[in-house]
Amino acid sequence: MPERLKLYLSTALAAQIRDLRRAWQVLRDKGPGQIQFWFIALIIGIAAGFAALLFRLGIEKLQSALYQTHDMAHLHSHAETMPWYWVLLVPVIGGLVVGIVLNWFTPDARVRSVADVIEGAALFEGRVERRAGLGSALASFITLSTGGSTGREGPVVHLAAVISSWVARRINADAISGRDLLGVAVAAAVSASFNAPIAGALFALEVVLRHFAVHAFAPIAIASVAGTVINRLEFGGVTEFALPVAGGVAFYVELPAFLILGLVSGLAAGVLMRTVFVVEDLANAVQQHTRMPRVLRPAAAGLLLGILAIFFPHIIGVGYETTSAALTGQLLFHEAIVFVVLKVIAVAITMGGRMGGGMFSPSLMVGALTGLAFGIVATAVLPEVSGSETLYALAGMGAVAAAVLGAPISTTLIVFELTGDWQTGLAVMASVSLSSALASRLVKRSFFLTQLERRGVHIAAGPQAYLLSTVHAASVMRKIGDKGAAPQEALWALVEDGVYIDGNATLEAAMPMFEQTGVSFIPVVTIAGEGEPPELWGALHHVDALKAFNRALADAAAEEHS
Repeated sequence: MPERLKLYLSTALAAQIRDLRRAWQVLRDKGPGQIQFWFIALIIGIAAGFAALLFRLGIEKLQSALYQTHDMAHLHSHAETMPWYWVLLVPVIGGLVVGIVLNWFTPDARVRSVADVIEGAALFEGRVERRAGLGSALASFITLSTGGSTGREGPVVHLAAVISSWVARRINADAISGRDLLGVAVAAAVSASFNAPIAGALFALEVVLRHFAVHAFAPIAIASVAGTVINRLEFGGVTEFALPVAGGVAFYVELPAFLILGLVSGLAAGVLMRTVFVVEDLANAVQQHTRMPRVLRPAAAGLLLGILAIFFPHIIGVGYETTSAALTGQLLFHEAIVFVVLKVIAVAITMGGRMGGGMFSPSLMVGALTGLAFGIVATAVLPEVSGSETLYALAGMGAVAAAVLGAPISTTLIVFELTGDWQTGLAVMASVSLSSALASRLVKRSFFLTQLERRGVHIAAGPQAYLLSTVHAASVMRKIGDKGAAPQEALWALVEDGVYIDGNATLEAAMPMFEQTGVSFIPVVTIAGEGEPPELWGALHHVDALKAFNRALADAAAEEHS
C-alpha cells in the first residue's frame, strides 16, 4: 500500500509539473488570458507597491542619518540648528555620488522619470529601459536623501515601470497588454506613495496611458488597491497633510475668487516649468563651454543647493513641512512669496543639474504657498464674504499640481485624498480648470510632455503625430523583385537626386518627403562607408505608407475604446 501511494503521488506530482510547464509555455508564447492577466496585475501591483514603500522608507532612514534627526516631519526646522558646513557638504557629496551612478548606468547621464514612462507607453509597447531605470532610481534616492529639492513620485513611477517591463518581456506580452501592465505598476506605485487609491488609478490612465479604456480599468484598480493596502499596513489610514477645521465657500460668493486663483496658479505653474527648462539649457551651455565632466554636473548643482540651504533650509527635500505650514495658515504673506521663489529656484537647480527626482511634490508646495498668499490678500480685501485663507492654499495646491502634471482629474482627487477634506470640491475644481487651461498654453500641455517635445518626441499632439515614428519604412516597403516593386532605374535616379531614406527610418521621416517631392515612391537604402555606393533595399510607396499609418490609427482607436 505505501508503495502504491508513493507511486500515485509521484505520478500526480509529475503531471502537475508538466501542466505548469505547459501553462508557462503558453503564457510566454501567446500571452496571458484575462483571468491570468488580473492575477499578474495583482502581483505587479504588490511588487510596485513594496518598491515605492521601500523607496520612501529608505529615503527617510538615510535622510535622518545624514541630517541627524528622527523627526522627518520637521526636517528643515532641525537643519536650521546644524553647522552650516554640514548643510553645505551633504548635497555636494550626494551630487557627486549621483554623477558617478548616472555615468555608470546611463549612456547620457540623464535621469529617467515620468516622461520616459509616457514615452514607453506610447512608442515602445509599454517597455522602459531597465539598466538606466535602476540607475535613475538609485540616483534619485540619493538626491532626495541628501537635500535635493524634488519629489519621490517620478522615481517610483519609473521604478514601477521597470518592474512591469521585466514581466512584460518574460511573458511575451503584446503591445496592449504591455501598456496595461505599465499602467498597473504606475497605479500601485502612486497609491503606495501617497495613500491615494482613486488618484493612483486615474493618474495611470490620465497621464501614462492617456486614455480611459474599460479593459485597462479592472487590473489597474486591483493594483491600485494593493498599493494602498501596502501603504496603510505601514502608515495606517492617515492622510499626508493634517488640515484645520474645514471651511466652506461662503454662500458661493467666493467662487469667482477661486477662478482668479486658477489663473494665478496657472501662471505660477508656467513659471515653475519654464524656469526648470531655462536652467537646464543654461546648465547644458555651461557644461559644454567649460568642458565640465558630466559626472561633476550634479555635484555643482549640489553646491548651489547647499549654499541656498544654509540661509533657507526650507528647500531641503520634498518640502512637506512647509506645505503643511501653508495649508494650516502658519505663514505670513511675505514668507509665502519668498518661499515660492526659493522653491522654484531650488527645483530648477536640482532638475537642471540632473540630480533626479519628480515634480509632483514641488508643485504641491509651490501651489500651497501661492494659494495661501492669494488667500491672505483675498480675505483681507473682502473679509465679510470670505472664508479661510487655508482653503485658498488647498485650491492653489491642486491647481498648480494639475497644471504641471497635465492631470486635472487625478490631481483634483489626489488633493482630496492627501488632505482628507472632501468639502471643498467646488473651490478646487474651479481653480484646477482654469490653471490647467492656461498652463497648457504656456508649455506643451504639461511638464512631462514638454520634456518629450524638447527631445523631439511629439506625443503632446496626439496619436496622429507620434504613431508615424512607430512604423519603420523597412516593414512597409516593397523589396526589389516583389510584385508591384518600383523599377530599379527609377529608384537609382531618385537616389542620385538625393531623394531616399535610410532603411532604419520611420514614417515620421518619410511622410514629409512625400509631401515635399510629390513622388509616389521613395527608395529605401543603407548608407555604406565613405566613398561607397548605398545598398538599395527597395521602395516605400506612398499608398503603402498611408495604409500602414491608417492601420496604426485604427489600432490606437480600438485600444482606447475597448
